[in-house]
Amino acid sequence: MTSKDQAIGGIIFIVCLVIGILYTIGLFYFGYMQNPAFWKIEIWLIAIPVFLAFIVIMAIGAWIGWTMATTPPPKPIEEITSEIEEKKEEEKPVEAAPETAEEEKKAERKRKS
Repeated sequence: MTSKDQAIGGIIFIVCLVIGILYTIGLFYFGYMQNPAFWKIEIWLIAIPVFLAFIVIMAIGAWIGWTMATTPPPKPIEEITSEIEEKKEEEKPVEAAPETAEEEKKAERKRKS
């Protein structure tokens, strides 16, 4: 089961990829088919930089979508706090049990006084 962020990232990735492909086909194929005389050298002065900028932007969007789609969701805050509490409980020192009856009596005297 994927998280919401992963699903959104997958959608962003696919949309950017499809738009990039359609833009490339539209720019280089359909424009030529409609009016071959329109394609002069001046169009390339505009088309190439715009095309490269568009592809870079789409690549960044696709990269963001891919990263979101493949990154696992973070742990819930409840799990993190419970792990911290467990570590604190493990770190508490345990009082050593007295080995002899005399040590027990000395410990009791210290507590009373």
